[in-house]
Amino acid sequence: MAINSAATSVSVSSSKIIPLSMTALLGLFMVGFVGFSHLDVVHNAAHDTRHSLAFPCH
Repeated sequence: MAINSAATSVSVSSSKIIPLSMTALLGLFMVGFVGFSHLDVVHNAAHDTRHSLAFPCH
């Protein structure tokens, strides 16, 4: 029996909405803080982390 993936819906229960939204907000804050920070320490830490994960950054 084949399952149509387009007809399958993913439902998020109400108990997961708050943790998911808080996690998204924390992630956006962290990316925004590091991305727009004028502190060299923050920039260098993010830069070194990207290189250690083999993620191209420049």
